[in-house]
Order: sequence, then C-alpha cells, then structure tokens
Amino acid sequence: MTEPKNPIVLAIDIGTSSVKAGLYDSAASSIGGTHYSVPHEQDIANDGTVEAPVERIARAVEQAIDRMLAVTLEQGLTISGVAMDSMASTVLAVDSDGAPLTPVYTYADTRTAPDVDRLKSEIDESEVHQRTGAMQHTSYVPGRVRWLQRTRPDIASRTDRWLDVSTYLHTRWFGMRDVAASFSIASWSGMLNRHQLRWDEELLRHIGLTSANLPRLAPFSESQANLCPEFAARWPQLAGVPFFPAVGDGAAVNIGTGCASPDRVALSVGTTSAMRVLTEAKSPEVPKGLWAYRLGKDATLMGGAFSEGGLLIEWAKNVLNLPPLERLDAELAGQAPDSHGLTVLPFLAGERATGWSTRATGVFEGLRTSTSALEMVQAMMEAVSLRFALVAELLLPQRSPDLVFVASGGAVRSSEWWLQTMADALGAPVVVNMEQQGTSRGAAVLALHALGAIDSLYSLRPNVSATYQPRPDASAVLKKAAARQKELYARSLK
Repeated sequence: MTEPKNPIVLAIDIGTSSVKAGLYDSAASSIGGTHYSVPHEQDIANDGTVEAPVERIARAVEQAIDRMLAVTLEQGLTISGVAMDSMASTVLAVDSDGAPLTPVYTYADTRTAPDVDRLKSEIDESEVHQRTGAMQHTSYVPGRVRWLQRTRPDIASRTDRWLDVSTYLHTRWFGMRDVAASFSIASWSGMLNRHQLRWDEELLRHIGLTSANLPRLAPFSESQANLCPEFAARWPQLAGVPFFPAVGDGAAVNIGTGCASPDRVALSVGTTSAMRVLTEAKSPEVPKGLWAYRLGKDATLMGGAFSEGGLLIEWAKNVLNLPPLERLDAELAGQAPDSHGLTVLPFLAGERATGWSTRATGVFEGLRTSTSALEMVQAMMEAVSLRFALVAELLLPQRSPDLVFVASGGAVRSSEWWLQTMADALGAPVVVNMEQQGTSRGAAVLALHALGAIDSLYSLRPNVSATYQPRPDASAVLKKAAARQKELYARSLK
C-alpha cells in the first residue's frame, strides 16, 4: 500500500460515558472544528451491575463517525486511516454467527466477586499475575467467564467467542469473523501471556476456554480494510480506508499526552483514574498490586487504576448537594491539608489498585455533627491523591530527579487545589497537559506511526500549561494521613 504524504486520521475514543471522535493531521495536531461527542449510558444497579447493550454503544460510535464524515465532506478532507481506543476490560459473549448473547460488561461490574474469590483459591495468583500482568479481580474477564457459566449456563453453552466491544465493532463493520484484537486490548482482558504474546493457555484451560473462543491477536499497526456492503454504502469515504485495531484508552492517553518515556508519568483523572508509565522493556517484573499491559511487541504500560475519580466528585455533588468542582476550588484552597478529622477509603465503586479486593467499599471514619459537606469532599479528594501516592511508591521505587507527573482529565484539570494536593501527596512536580483530547490524539499518533507519518512514539513530549511544586509542610501532613488510610484499609478487610 502506498502511504499518503500528508495523512489525516479519524480517531475514535470509546469512553465510559461518551464516544468522542476527531480528525488529526500528519503531525497529530487536532484539525479545528472537527471534534464531536456522543453521550451513552450504562445500566447500573445496586447488585453491582454495570453493563450496556452493545447496540447502544454501537449507535453512539457510528453516529460519531457519521458526523465526522459529514465534516470531511464540508471541508474537502480525505481520511487516510481510522484509529480507535476503548475503555478497557469490556467483554460480551457472541454466538457462532457473531450475534450478541449478552450486553457489554465493563470493568466496573462487580457481580463476579464470588467467582473471582474462588478462582484465586484455585490458582497460583502470583504466577498468573507475572504471566498476564493482571491481578484476579472483577475488572477482568476470567471471573466474568466463570460468572456466566454459573449464573447463565444456557448462554454460556451457546457462547462461541468472547469479544471486547472494539473488536465486536470491527466484526460488525467488516462482516467477518477473523478480525484481530491488538495486544493492548488483549492485555486488558487479564488473559494475555505478555511474555509469549498469545492467549495464556494454562489460564484458559482453567476457565474452560481455548484460544478459538477469543480473537486473533495482532500488533496495533496491522490494519483491516474493505468495509462490508452495508457500511461501505453508509460510509463510502471509508470503504477502502485502513482501520487499525483499537488500543486500551490508558495506553492512548500516555501516547497522546507525551508520556511515552519513563521520566514522564501519566496521572489521569477522568470518570475513573490511573497512573501509568510507558517503558520499552518488553516484560518487566510487575510489583504486587500493579498491572503491566503490552502496548505492542516492544513496549509495556505499567501502573495502577482506580474506580474513583470524577465519579466520586459527581457522587459528592449529587448526594451532598454541592456545586460543581470549579466553584468549590476557592473554598477548598482556604482549607488546611487534612484539617477535617476524617480518614476516607474512596472505594464507592469498589477497589482496584493496589489491594484489588472484591470486598472493599467506601468508608468515612471520624464523621461528627460538625463535619461539613466541604470537609467531606476535601477528605475524599485528598484520599484519591493518597491512593496515587501509594501506586507511585510501587511503580517508581527509585525516582529520577527529572521525573514529573503529567496530569490530564477533566476532573483534575478543573481544580487547581486538587492539582496542588496531588503534588503535595506525591512529593513531586505535577504539570498540567494542554491537550484537550489526549486520549483520541494518542490513538491518532499510533495510526500515524503505522502509516509512516511519525517516526517514533517515544520522541513526543508533553505540551504543558502549568506546574505545581510540592509544598514540604503539606507533604508531611499528607504522609501522616496516608498512614491512617493504610491502617483503616487493613481494619476494613478483617
């Protein structure tokens, strides 16, 4: 295939609450006026359900593509490639015809907790962790398979394959079975052997699957072209354009915000949160409590993720009747660090890093009649900052003096107080990334690299707008708060 000289990439970001799409030029710069967002909802219930019909997600993605193609016609632009990233650890079951048998289950669905606990008792979890880079947890697919086998054996018996939502969309658009999933997306399932770059056969046997029940694997640079007749008619501008396999949204954020080297650590706070570092080491040892996902054949993304983030702020706004975070910032800035007398475990949606407990829930200790709503939200946001510091201790035991944390995500960017608190908790500089759409930009960068327009993923540097330096006195106070949080966590699980 002859590569275009100045390719334009359509990038699609399938997020937890919306699908975003945009166009990027050959330098991975956003083309003005070409970004579009389509909201979508997940079905949530008190029993731990967090799922969505795949048609709902597909409609949102396809509506975003429709809009972008209308823009290309208006502006006379030609798309050279389609990139995609997806919220990680999604899965649905399909039958032998590729028809969905289940909704899309997300990382946040916790109904598999008893199945995960049984699985932990049956395997050597530390060995599986080092092979796959993933802990056994409700976020991952092995427990989901066991759960469906236990709760819906009729559906489990009819299941031919398990697909993440992005791979399902490619099978839908190309009308074919043999669509590849990237190593990145496969890593987030918790079933990829990161050393061999193939599905982990031992783990699959244990849960009653074979590699035939999962997608073919490929690097993100392997593309698929020639849409099926239905979608070629709907999207004639894309009929013969290469579509690249999706990558996990966390990997895309690192690339898109310039965190593609070990001295630039991505600190993302959107609906959920994560801290990640990208290294060219292929299979480094994974500290207990963290994960390691392969990006491609020659890179690993290591870090920890949390279910708490903007989700926590939204809960506080609704339950405590607080104004938006931007309006709270000045009031929070007037509060001394850890002055509220509270110790918080911010696990309102369950715990991931670092304990990966299937039983952890949110805890407030120290509430009094004098405790204000402002103090409660301060304590929650400080608690999230302390979880980041705990991941940093495991991820970066020996810090380079040049190390900086690069913050992105709408939740943290909307609060200067929270950015300063992050720097204080981490004891290191936190810089604010200027990229408004870092996730979709990362997917675009990967596609442009595959098209030959960008030489190296690792030469990109973050474009920053502000730097927050840690305050020694505040860091000392938050270090004591972190010790209290660890002690409360230990007690909560007894």
